[in-house]
Amino acid sequence: MTTSAHDSPTDAPPHSATQRRVLTVLVASQILSGAGLAAGITVGALLAQDMLGSTDLAGLPTALFTAGSALAAVGVGRVSHSRGRRPGLAAGYLTGAVGSAGVVAAAAVGSAVLLFTALLVYGAGTATNLQARYAGADLAAPAHRARAVSTVLVATTLGGVVGPTLAAPAGVLADALGIPTLAGPFLLSGTAYGLAALVLLVRLRPDPLLLARRLEAERHAAGAATTAQTPDSSRGPGLVLGTLTMIVAQLVMVAVMTMTPVHMHDHGHSTVASGLMIGIHVGAMYLPSPVTGWLVDRYGRRTVAAAAGLTLLAAGCTAAAAPAHSVVLLALALALLGLGWNFGLVSGTAMITDALPPATRAKAQGMADVSVAVAGATGGLASGVVVSAGSFPVLALASGILALAILPAVAATAAGR
Repeated sequence: MTTSAHDSPTDAPPHSATQRRVLTVLVASQILSGAGLAAGITVGALLAQDMLGSTDLAGLPTALFTAGSALAAVGVGRVSHSRGRRPGLAAGYLTGAVGSAGVVAAAAVGSAVLLFTALLVYGAGTATNLQARYAGADLAAPAHRARAVSTVLVATTLGGVVGPTLAAPAGVLADALGIPTLAGPFLLSGTAYGLAALVLLVRLRPDPLLLARRLEAERHAAGAATTAQTPDSSRGPGLVLGTLTMIVAQLVMVAVMTMTPVHMHDHGHSTVASGLMIGIHVGAMYLPSPVTGWLVDRYGRRTVAAAAGLTLLAAGCTAAAAPAHSVVLLALALALLGLGWNFGLVSGTAMITDALPPATRAKAQGMADVSVAVAGATGGLASGVVVSAGSFPVLALASGILALAILPAVAATAAGR
């Protein structure tokens, strides 16, 4: 495998300084990509509902860009495995920018086929935004790994909160350009993803994954350490529980989050109110990350994974019980939904990274994220059907109960240790 001079360990600053630099660059790119991610989430279901004239398929956009994120997770993981995090993440964000442009074009010409194709491509941005967390953990010590992951995740908060609030101004811009109003936020998404890719290409040097591999090889050669997998394995239950935790959290979160703007719209709430609600939700998804990372490192991966299941149950029950006119209770439900997802993602990511040495880490992480993305696509697609056949409270309650599946998995793993 060839590497550039920038990635040479002799040219790199000391390990801790390199990790700080990596985290700084990842934080900058995550702020940008967070805006791109949240802006599209805000209006995706509404745009499909407007173009199709039906609620039945309102969950299809989320299902499509989540399915697209599954495909992209494979690609980003493979590129990262063979060439490093920098080209892998940058390629993913550029693909997301292309998808955003496709959504705008589809809305402008009124083509549902082009819209759905573009949403599939747009999902690459979602996959890349999530996979960036692994880059934060590449050079982190096992005892601080969850906190490194959380640092990258929390950076998404600023962009994730600001993005939805710009939905209305972006709609005004779209009107001025002769584009349908609901396509406006995708103009913002494309720009944000493109800038995130540029930041990574220019500044993510040395590449954290390539450097982690070389540092591990040097330790082996010097006889100074055993494999990185040995101490890691003693810290967490492994790949299966970590992946399962993230799968359940993603499915529940996507299902409820997708249909909340539609539920609000059907009961007379404005797009601005829906955007604010999603902003609160995305903030809860990422803002608690530093605390979550500390909890995972301090009290263990499984403890926080169990907390994820209980928090998601509370979110589902709150959303189901909330009157349609109560913005406050719906906001609380979405905040709990985001927090439960955060617990699941940080604890699951730490478990997965614990179980994988740098030599095989990126490809396996990509495949784990494929499973998570497929779960999200399933939740997004099923959400519209459940609401159409039943109601939003039925969807919310069923999703919360499903989250309890994490608990017996945690208990079974604990019993087997």
